[in-house]
Amino acid sequence: MIKAVIFDMFETLVTHYRSEPYFGEQVAADLNLTEEQYRKIWDSTEDDRSLGKETFEETISKIMQANDIYSKELLKKVVNKRKECKEKIFTTYGKEITDMLDALKKKGLKIALISNCFDEEVEPVKNSRLYPYFDVALLSYEVGIMKPDPKIFKLALERLKLEPDECIYVGDGGSNELRAATDCGMKAYQARWYLKENKRRAPRIFEEYTALNKPQDILKYI
Repeated sequence: MIKAVIFDMFETLVTHYRSEPYFGEQVAADLNLTEEQYRKIWDSTEDDRSLGKETFEETISKIMQANDIYSKELLKKVVNKRKECKEKIFTTYGKEITDMLDALKKKGLKIALISNCFDEEVEPVKNSRLYPYFDVALLSYEVGIMKPDPKIFKLALERLKLEPDECIYVGDGGSNELRAATDCGMKAYQARWYLKENKRRAPRIFEEYTALNKPQDILKYI
């Protein structure tokens, strides 16, 4: 019997693609660097930023210093724009998301979150209208574990006080999360409702996992 649904956050409950982006290319432009110059350091810090070892501000400061362009004013500008971008993400999801979460709660199910996230995303996540829905919320930046490490899935199960076969996992499939959840004994489903909104790259369809084309589809499997 299913007693809980564990969700991914980004591109599952919310999406980056309904608001003005502030990704690497935009940050690099503000720093007057090529994207290659920017990513030389940025890409190498992803795990540390996800695991709570380095902040966005520290990484940008490191990039600026390495390229001899450090400026407190410019650093503040970039940090603030990144923060505003992340906050905006939590204002653009549709009512279908909260309707689905309400329906799960009405059925008496627990709801959990496992999210790979950076320091600049923690506050927007916790301040969002979605956060109170979660009985358990694991943010990689806070717990020091990130998907697809099985430890973060096992920690969620431990805090939910449930067995793997009592939970389903729902995510867009990034960070090899669907395979990791399956390996932990859960049934995993691919959330596909936001995939078509990503104009930067072709959607990643994982045919081996049941597709959820709209949030309400989850209710078919409870």
